[in-house]
Amino acid sequence: MNIFVLMKKLFLAIMLLAIATIAQAQNDEARQRIESAKIALISERLGLTPEDAQQFWPIYNEYSQKRRENHHEFAQARRNFNPETATEQETQDMLNFGREVKEKQLNLEKEYSDRMLKVIDSKQLMNLQNAERDFKRMLLDRLDQRRQQQQNSSEQLRRQNNERMRNKRNN
Repeated sequence: MNIFVLMKKLFLAIMLLAIATIAQAQNDEARQRIESAKIALISERLGLTPEDAQQFWPIYNEYSQKRRENHHEFAQARRNFNPETATEQETQDMLNFGREVKEKQLNLEKEYSDRMLKVIDSKQLMNLQNAERDFKRMLLDRLDQRRQQQQNSSEQLRRQNNERMRNKRNN
């Protein structure tokens, strides 16, 4: 009997691992599609020549990676911070850390703007900032649309189920 319980647990663990692997692959694929769309939008907005693109993208990718690292560092600190239980000193430390991260972000922007200006002109740099903002807005709009569609689908299913229940009661 114990062997069956063990096999059942092993099967469940394998299934959970398979589901997690599939979900991760889907997340990676979605992340890659988003990144490709962002690259296409930025390239189009900046009007990069192939030569410019060859110099621009390594700088931009490095900049993006460092920005993400800063963001994740602050996000991790915020997740570990509970304002309800924090002391005054811990709260002050968190505020200071937030300012440090913002300052670090600003210094990063200055450094990489200077590096990018060696490859693209100032109008293109301004277009880059606008393209990033527009892309973020388009991405958020698409997420809102999906949420709305899911909400509408859920409401429609709920109405259909309620209708079926009424029909069963009436029959």
